[in-house]
Amino acid sequence: AINITQHSFSGTDVFGYTSFLAYSTIPNITFYYEFHLKFQLLNHHSALQDNLIFFTGQKGKGLNGDDFLVLGLRDGKAVYSYNLGSGTATIISKPLDLTLNIHVIHLGRYLQKGWLKVDDQKNKTITSPGRLVGLNVFSQFYLGGYHEYTPELLPKGSRFKNGFQGCIFDVQVRTDMNQEFKSPGTPEGHPNSGRSVGQCKASPCTLIRCRNGGKCVESGSTVYCDCLAGWKGAFCTEIVTVCDPEHDPPHLCKRGGTCVPLPNGYTCHCPLGASGIYCEQG
Repeated sequence: AINITQHSFSGTDVFGYTSFLAYSTIPNITFYYEFHLKFQLLNHHSALQDNLIFFTGQKGKGLNGDDFLVLGLRDGKAVYSYNLGSGTATIISKPLDLTLNIHVIHLGRYLQKGWLKVDDQKNKTITSPGRLVGLNVFSQFYLGGYHEYTPELLPKGSRFKNGFQGCIFDVQVRTDMNQEFKSPGTPEGHPNSGRSVGQCKASPCTLIRCRNGGKCVESGSTVYCDCLAGWKGAFCTEIVTVCDPEHDPPHLCKRGGTCVPLPNGYTCHCPLGASGIYCEQG
């Protein structure tokens, strides 16, 4: 078990699914909210990949016309969008200074007016179109990715093709100017669910010792021991016998015969209807 205090996201995997955390719906977000967060990119390339940082929506599906709130990275810039039901407002920052190790984002909205401040850049503001002034969202608050295929289900005009790649930490929100900032979730800071999230800067391989020449391999939030020939098991502690499927060459028992290892080689126990040394005869 790894105690995750700074979340590390691996982006979109080979099946098209993103690593993500889902927190309970943020209450009282309708007329006012402020978010603070910090993030660290996996590499410079990940800033250019249309990466989602967080999302919450009316129905949670990001269907066209839904109220939604979304933050992501596109072409090396932070993109903040919201729709109160009468049109989308979008603020795009200047390009991120990729020499910085950690980036800081402050954003917020009061009624129709929104603002975004990234690192040491100047504060940018926008006013959403139409007359509606309330953000009505009921979905969970998704961080780092989405529980479905992101491209199909995020809002039209704000689609991010990948989950975030890197670390996101110190996410804080408040829905009243007189409130203190708090971590999302109920209880505070606790997500409801997630997928492929690890601990930033700490590989689970540091906690695992593969034996007999095995090598620890990290894949997203999954780790396993890659064993040398002749060894198997979670930590490469078990010897591969002549009857194991990993053995090369494989045993020759046919017709459903059961391979039974012997001190020198093996024998085949044949099922009813089969005979011969390798159960090869009917």
